[in-house]
Amino acid sequence: MIVRVSITLPPAREKDSRFITQQLSHALQKQGCDRAVEQAAIVCEKKSIDARHGSVKLVMRYALYFDERPPTQEEKLPQWKKADPSKKVIIVGSGPAGLFGALTLLEYGIQPVIVERGSMVSERKKDIASISTKGLVNEDSNYCFGEGGAGTFSDGKLYTRSNKRGDIPQVLRIFVHFGADPKILTDAHPHIGTDRLPGIIQNMRNFILSMGGQILFDSRCTNFLTYEKNGTCIDGIQIKNTKTQAVSELHAKAVLLASGHSANDIYELLARTAPLSLEAKTFAVGLRVEHRREIIDTIQYKKQNNIDTLGAAEYRFTS
Repeated sequence: MIVRVSITLPPAREKDSRFITQQLSHALQKQGCDRAVEQAAIVCEKKSIDARHGSVKLVMRYALYFDERPPTQEEKLPQWKKADPSKKVIIVGSGPAGLFGALTLLEYGIQPVIVERGSMVSERKKDIASISTKGLVNEDSNYCFGEGGAGTFSDGKLYTRSNKRGDIPQVLRIFVHFGADPKILTDAHPHIGTDRLPGIIQNMRNFILSMGGQILFDSRCTNFLTYEKNGTCIDGIQIKNTKTQAVSELHAKAVLLASGHSANDIYELLARTAPLSLEAKTFAVGLRVEHRREIIDTIQYKKQNNIDTLGAAEYRFTS
């Protein structure tokens, strides 16, 4: 039996196991459960901070497992399989969609072949440094293009306001599997951090390769290879190596376009090859506002002691 309860704690009591047990006992009684907390395996599922009304509280959600063992995070991960080279899918782009697309294909033993116009993370760092130090922009390897996509060198925030677009907890578990801090599994607003994200992406790459996948960096998709069968079908792509300028062809049973919104050339190719596959959509425009951390911490946390244990305060601005 699994019973889920939420309790509120003062920040200073977050590590006080005795106090937490008492609060959980009260919560169980309110729900009409007569089982003792001591009989349960306790798992924290979510932690959020409530700084409203002039006082700071931690809102904790727990799952209490009675008479059964809670599954480990590793047990909840997908069951990835070695890739079968006879079943191949080309993925254009190695951003979030491309990497998670590759991991999804490996669940079915299908070989992902990622084609990325930019460089791997280690080389991409140099290209990005050249933008600020030398004013030189590599059009194929920069903030927008390269291993990990546009978010690789952002601040690593992961939260979304939508809970209806897939298994978000599974995405977080996969990030932890590849090196993210386990606290992102419980934080209301999980944050990987710019310093850790490149290493996590490299771990993903190494895993995909170890399972039989392929990744071609510095390789730009320049054309689709098509044939006619009840309409235009794509069975491969033409590739141009951005270092050597060599041109080659790559064939597969399917092509997944995960090129991001900045790859205008891909949309131009689609417009020429399969115009009916394109449709207009809206997209969000973000505005970055920077404040000194101590200002926001003071506004949100007031004179709360042990502010450092709470992490950086957050707020939402709407108009």
